[in-house]
Amino acid sequence: MKLAEALALRADAARRVEHLRSRTVANARFQEGEEPTEDAAALLAEAGAVLSQLEDLIRRINKTNAATQIGPEGTITDALARRDVLRLRHSVVTAAADSAAGRGGGRQLRSELKMLSALPVAQLRSQADDLARQIREIDVSIQKSNWEFDLMD
Repeated sequence: MKLAEALALRADAARRVEHLRSRTVANARFQEGEEPTEDAAALLAEAGAVLSQLEDLIRRINKTNAATQIGPEGTITDALARRDVLRLRHSVVTAAADSAAGRGGGRQLRSELKMLSALPVAQLRSQADDLARQIREIDVSIQKSNWEFDLMD
């Protein structure tokens, strides 16, 4: 099985667990004289089985990510960490540029004080664009590796 397939199965299992959780909660109590629409104990047992499968998938995905080299980025785990930090950095730079540009407010009246930018907006926008490019490039590399490498046991 390819890593990408395992990632899709992991997402499906997580959704399935959440669905089973909500059904179990909905049927955990019922009014006297009525019957629950579903067997809460059976739903709970099914959720336990799906969680065991999910744990195995997560373990195997993490093992594969940590051991698989994908180029100058290092392992898939290294690339994922780099991408996460690039996303956060992009968010910080974009927010700073937006604030320095006066997004979300400006002068209402001529009599109010003029607000000045403490940061170079154009330079921050350029930096944000470069960060976005880096995020796209590393994301493509990660996605490519997901379809190239087999899931480890």
